[in-house]
Amino acid sequence: MPEISRFFGISIRMYHDEHNPPHFHAIYGGDEAVFGIRPLSVLYGKVSGRTIALVMEWAAMYQDELMDNWNRMRDEQAPKRVKPLE
Repeated sequence: MPEISRFFGISIRMYHDEHNPPHFHAIYGGDEAVFGIRPLSVLYGKVSGRTIALVMEWAAMYQDELMDNWNRMRDEQAPKRVKPLE
């Protein structure tokens, strides 16, 4: 599963051959949550409220890049790195 970004210890990843809706995984420590891209939402999983807030802030800034990566992965292309939250 390619890591497309990392910030504040949070790893953002996308899998090849994933199911709809378009989404990404956020992993922090031993916890993981899945976030929908359009609309931005927590689909399922468990991470802290602070982690959710950071991931949602980042995803709102890079929503277009996330959709581009989703489409690249669906076309069996490598995803591009997305800038981290600073």
